[in-house]
Amino acid sequence: MDVPARDRPRPALAPDRAGHRPGAGPVSDASTWTLRTPLAEVLPAGLSRKMAQLGLRQVGGLLAHVPMRHAFEEAEAPIAELAEGSVVSARGEVTATRVAGSGRGRRFEAVLCDDSGRLDLVFFNQTYLAKKIHAGHRLRVQGTAKRRGPGLQIANPTFEILEPEGEDDEPNARDERLRPVYPATEGVTSRDVERAIDVVLAPGLALIEDHLPEPYRHERALPALHEAYRMLHAPQSEDEVRAARRRLAYDDLLLLQFGVQMRRAHLRERCVAPALETGPVIDARIRERMPFALTPAQDRVVREIAADLAQTRPTNRLVQGDVGSGKTAVALYAMLLAVASGHQAALLAPTAILAEQHMSSIEAMLEGSKVRTALLTGALTASARTALLERIAAGEADLVIGTHALLTDSVRFRSLGVAVIDEQHRFGVHQRGVLRGRAAASPDGREVVPHTLVMTATPIPRTLGITIFGDLDVSTIDRLPPGRRPVRTRAVLPTERERVYAFVRRRLERGEQAFVVAPSIEAEEFAGVNALVEELRAGPLRGLEVEAVHGRLKKDERDAVMARFRAGASHALVATTVIEVGVDVPNATVMVVEGAERFGLAQLHQLRGRVGRGRKGGVCLLVGEAKTEAAAQRLGALVATSDGFRLAETDLEIRGAGEVFGAKQSGASTMLHADPLKHRDLLELARRDAKAWIARSPTLDSASERLVRDRVLKRHGEGLGLADVG
Repeated sequence: MDVPARDRPRPALAPDRAGHRPGAGPVSDASTWTLRTPLAEVLPAGLSRKMAQLGLRQVGGLLAHVPMRHAFEEAEAPIAELAEGSVVSARGEVTATRVAGSGRGRRFEAVLCDDSGRLDLVFFNQTYLAKKIHAGHRLRVQGTAKRRGPGLQIANPTFEILEPEGEDDEPNARDERLRPVYPATEGVTSRDVERAIDVVLAPGLALIEDHLPEPYRHERALPALHEAYRMLHAPQSEDEVRAARRRLAYDDLLLLQFGVQMRRAHLRERCVAPALETGPVIDARIRERMPFALTPAQDRVVREIAADLAQTRPTNRLVQGDVGSGKTAVALYAMLLAVASGHQAALLAPTAILAEQHMSSIEAMLEGSKVRTALLTGALTASARTALLERIAAGEADLVIGTHALLTDSVRFRSLGVAVIDEQHRFGVHQRGVLRGRAAASPDGREVVPHTLVMTATPIPRTLGITIFGDLDVSTIDRLPPGRRPVRTRAVLPTERERVYAFVRRRLERGEQAFVVAPSIEAEEFAGVNALVEELRAGPLRGLEVEAVHGRLKKDERDAVMARFRAGASHALVATTVIEVGVDVPNATVMVVEGAERFGLAQLHQLRGRVGRGRKGGVCLLVGEAKTEAAAQRLGALVATSDGFRLAETDLEIRGAGEVFGAKQSGASTMLHADPLKHRDLLELARRDAKAWIARSPTLDSASERLVRDRVLKRHGEGLGLADVG
């Protein structure tokens, strides 16, 4: 990512780097630079090639490569003046080296001398340095000096091999300072990056233009953007480092919030949705179709949704609830409101199995009604797909359920009133926009879009809800239906597998059923599932009906396997995570997850939700050996609680925002300096600021806002689907 650039080169205005050698100047005339000037024209050839290894090829990119941390360096002193027991820094010539000791005590030793005295250096467990440090090398070292015999010794010092800058020169002796420590790679050190920064910093900072006006920055105690980069590359105090990181983190969060709020404003002000009929008569007719009475939590969410759908302002609502909380019934209610008003509805599922499951349960609820349903997945033949697309376009399919196939350009609705997207974390904001684009054109020029509901069984922590789903209103189904009992969860070691399957066998012989989940990389999926099936048939589950389901099965075969399992004709179903969401078999009471340490927390919670859906309760056995701290935390959290909202917070703490929601759909990959967990105060500030700003200027289209608008679109235009905004 480039540092924000001004249109034309400016004269240098930044201060010199405090405490640094005057040194290698730029190769070219700095007055002609822009932030896009290639480093090959600016740096010595060897240093330029090293920067290219880090992906740094332009002046702006190098300035944006900020330190990951800072280390305090003492001022250099002659060896004879070093103080025992203190952190000291000195330079000298290596006069002797050797590898000493044996076994765990092997160490590399060197003698460093200057005109005033001798300093012994010892490096434990670093004998490889014998190939790197030789007699005659000039070193600069830092560490704690301790008395060893008549002289001083530093154990495991930090060191730098001093290479001449000119024919006879080496870097000047330094004063104490905060040294920036940069991300580096093999063959390219932090010192190499620092040398490159030395060349470009002063002229480069002069090219950085700020997208926030000075009065705005002053109110929030934010430094100017060029000053923030100077404070990171050449800090004069730790306070400067903190101020700089705060500014860049705020920018990350503010630009994302601008994008989110622009999207929301566009949807509300420039789009229109069909106002759906609601009322006691339609409400009663829809409820008659439900196989059970709605819970109070479902009832509350249905009222919120119905109030939204009765308006022409497009609904954009996230419905979140834990596993088994009854989101599908709520979604069906919304879709039937669309059908009752003469419009169509669509339900987008992340997998074919889940789409088929939705189709099966919804058709059962609608049996005997006049609602025309259709299933659109990638498994359809070309002729069947063409015929179905014609029905959808003609309005002859009222309720369409599908997978990603619904997102292709060939799908057109006569009048799409409600779009439901299941499992939000599988679809980004951009896909939501694509589905909204399936509605008809507006006679008055406004864009007609469907009302959109997004369902997720992976509860969204409030922090991330603000950050990522700020363009959505949120409804929460916070109670499970009556009779649902928490699933008992145990983590067991692989050495206890025999006991695990003996327990499974006892439950199956009592007439219950079990899921067994095999971990798999895609290429190994078929082999992994089949091998486990054979092992169970020949061993602990011998004589019982064990079947397999995985992503490579054809739809007809998969349907047959699932139908037999639902009917109780098979006892155990071995599967990959294709059963993660939506599969509903009330008689299934046991879930065994093999290699549980390889699964994510949300994934394991989803899998656990496949059992205990009947009156018998459920048991989840996590078979695995946690080899990392994160894996141990995941398994421990699952054993400790069945509350999906608490688990979502734990998952966020373990993995961080970017990994939990994935790069493109969350905007997290564009947040280079901000962490929503660590910067909650900044997140709230950025959200309030963006909301107020966009309320005044929904498209950021004034001349003074050009720069900030360009940066929002560059960072988030594609990810947030902002191409049609403004």
